[in-house]
Amino acid sequence: MTIDKTAIRDAATVIVLRGGAENPQVLMGQRGSKAAFMPDKFVFPGGAVDPGDSDIPLIAPLPALCQDRLCEDSTPNLSAALAAATIRELWEEAGLIIGRPGVWPGIAPPDWASFAERGFVPDASGLQFVFRAITPPGRPRRFDARFFLVDATHLAGDPDDFSAACEELSHLQWIPLSEARQFDLPFITEVVLAEVAARAGNPAPPVSIPFYRNDDEESLFLRLNGTTPRQ
Repeated sequence: MTIDKTAIRDAATVIVLRGGAENPQVLMGQRGSKAAFMPDKFVFPGGAVDPGDSDIPLIAPLPALCQDRLCEDSTPNLSAALAAATIRELWEEAGLIIGRPGVWPGIAPPDWASFAERGFVPDASGLQFVFRAITPPGRPRRFDARFFLVDATHLAGDPDDFSAACEELSHLQWIPLSEARQFDLPFITEVVLAEVAARAGNPAPPVSIPFYRNDDEESLFLRLNGTTPRQ
């Protein structure tokens, strides 16, 4: 079966923040020079939702407000899959775990086996849905990306230990939020960083979510705030 790589795919991005409001630092890494999507750019960990992500057992779900906002102008029942993808991508690309100690029910899927072997079950309760953006037309890859913010206190283990990370991102590091714009960033990452700076130290999910929507006709900067018509 031929896969249309230009089709819009659901994706999840995770913004891990530490240091609180006084000294906020954000976790970022650099994509490879040969990557088809955003080569050489510094980005947050993230990637496309896998078909099996909707079946992953979450020991706790996303906050109810985040689930409500994810349902706006979107495919119903996608929130659990996005939450699982967020946690999986952070584990794969940074070797960091968002989860609680526990025994995985049944046999973990291959892409979750190493996570389960560490003795953890994914926990989405600390994730905040803070931004959504659709990649503009004409790019080699297009994603409907949801950005999730999580405080580093929700990480299990040493937040500076990236030894279990795959090689998709290099130069993984905690960057002071005030210095992040000095790196080579995608445009949308710069926009998201402004939202992150405004939320540093705030434990409550936002009521209103910025939505940067691009389609063949126009680009719109909208907000998901409980009044957007649902599909």
